[in-house]
Amino acid sequence: MISFNKPEKLNGFQLNEELVAAGIKLKKAANPLPNQVYEAPSIDGNGVLWLDIEQSDADKATEVLTNHIAKDPESKTLEEKLASVGLNINDLKEALGL
Repeated sequence: MISFNKPEKLNGFQLNEELVAAGIKLKKAANPLPNQVYEAPSIDGNGVLWLDIEQSDADKATEVLTNHIAKDPESKTLEEKLASVGLNINDLKEALGL
């Protein structure tokens, strides 16, 4: 486990996606929630963020955290909402007869 400064706003699911996209290997979730693949980041009582990653990935993780702009999980785009149920814009247009 490696400690990091927690961003002011944090979206754990999004952060995990960003870490994986940067090539950082994350631990698979032992008891996953719906749509969860990896263990969630941990935040201790002092507000320190902990990630279960290799020490060799610490610099990459710091860069990802510096660039992390948390999205509100409730404010999804239309494309994201459709994708969550296995559809896309063309499927919607076809269903509406457009």
